[in-house]
Amino acid sequence: MCRLLGVARAGYYAWLDHPVSDRAQEDARLLRLIRSSFTASHGIYGAPRVLQDLRERGEKCSKHRVARLMRENGLQALHGYRIRHIPVAKPHALIPNVLQRQFTVSRPNEAWVTDITYIRTWQGWLYLAVVVDLFSRKVVGWAVKPTIHRELVLEAVLKAVRARRPRKTLIHSDQGTQYGSDAWRRFCKANHLEPSMSRRANCWDNAVAESFFGSLKKERIKKRIYADRQTAALDVSEYIEGFYNPIRRHSYLGGVSPIEFEAAHRSRRSGVH
Repeated sequence: MCRLLGVARAGYYAWLDHPVSDRAQEDARLLRLIRSSFTASHGIYGAPRVLQDLRERGEKCSKHRVARLMRENGLQALHGYRIRHIPVAKPHALIPNVLQRQFTVSRPNEAWVTDITYIRTWQGWLYLAVVVDLFSRKVVGWAVKPTIHRELVLEAVLKAVRARRPRKTLIHSDQGTQYGSDAWRRFCKANHLEPSMSRRANCWDNAVAESFFGSLKKERIKKRIYADRQTAALDVSEYIEGFYNPIRRHSYLGGVSPIEFEAAHRSRRSGVH
């Protein structure tokens, strides 16, 4: 057989003793770890974030090797989702843009951003309002309702206030009647919040909130229609509280989750004192 195939006998017996090369065996071992990381991320991690997971486990492989194994085995991260903006009327009161796209802050509760998006269900639209802390990109408050009235945003911010106890915290929003109402301004004043509002046609002023919605729709609800609003609300809750805040690696935070980033900040502060 060796003579017919033009293979050296020594090579054949070496293959017989070790039919799979050491590198192939190592690739198979790494692939199991890569699949585990990819599955745990709900299919959203690409090679850079998978590599961070592997590095935390003590692996020393390169990003190119991880990318090759993912590509060869069809492990492709989810891609973008087109964000559709909700048309809103002009607010009754003019609130200045205090934030001015200053998205980098030095401590928790220095500045929050808030916004509204929609989720489709067979029962009808479900509206989601969130409050995001610019320091850690953590969702500190959120609410869902079948209507887009002001109670939606007030409930989301109330949850944030109860969880974080802000003092002189800037809270920035897009233009909308919900954020320009008397009830909104009274609520902010009573809870030590300073309102800030984007100018019309300046969508980038609230880019951090839009980025969160993009991640939510890309990573969890892309092209999905829920059977009813309750099912959608439960899935949103699992994404925010079970994945995004405690687990999801955030490139802005150096590859850690919002909760881990805040915990590290508290540790540094306690070390100083």
